[in-house]
Amino acid sequence: MSVDHDQFANGEAPAEKVTDVAGTGIPVRGNDVDTDQIIPARFLKVVTFDGLGQFAFFDQRFDDDDNEKDHPFNEEQYQGANVLVVNSNFGCGSSREHAPQALMRWGIDVVVGESFAEIFAGNCLALGIPTVTASQEAIENLQDFVAADPDAEIDVDVEDEKVHYGDTTIDASVSDAQRKALVEGVWDTTALMGANANAVADTARSLPYVPDDHVPDPEEEA
Repeated sequence: MSVDHDQFANGEAPAEKVTDVAGTGIPVRGNDVDTDQIIPARFLKVVTFDGLGQFAFFDQRFDDDDNEKDHPFNEEQYQGANVLVVNSNFGCGSSREHAPQALMRWGIDVVVGESFAEIFAGNCLALGIPTVTASQEAIENLQDFVAADPDAEIDVDVEDEKVHYGDTTIDASVSDAQRKALVEGVWDTTALMGANANAVADTARSLPYVPDDHVPDPEEEA
């Protein structure tokens, strides 16, 4: 399907444009934090993603008797934080989309880290959550800043690829494809297809295995 992105230049994007995300931070330290740590496999049986946020990092947060362990997601000073600051290869392991769903439903709007597993970053993009990278030194300094002042605001400029906090500005990176999708508001593929219903219908009719009478008329659906 061919999509004319210029039609959204006047602000009529099919999804919310994500150019900047601001809020307080929460540091989760450690390399190679995999999706099983973010959301354990036994919670994948849910029929919908509703309520999944309460199970984020569950086995890192609670012992076998459901007693709280030492983890940032349990700490009072980080409740309400929406900027997750992580280290390298975050989101590795299985490709479960439940991981970013759990983070989003916990309240995370953006993840800033050293590096991300590719599929995890793609699953985040599908939810409108930017995955922004910076150097190891910059990330560790940001984590230390958040730990010292949990109430301080962090501003993540997705469009200009900068992270601002205190008196510091970090040079960050957002992949070209992700940045374009977020800034133009075309990251939601379902909304994008809905905004291009005629093109979708034309593509469906061109497929030899789809009978014409099985293709809804966008004009009638409207």
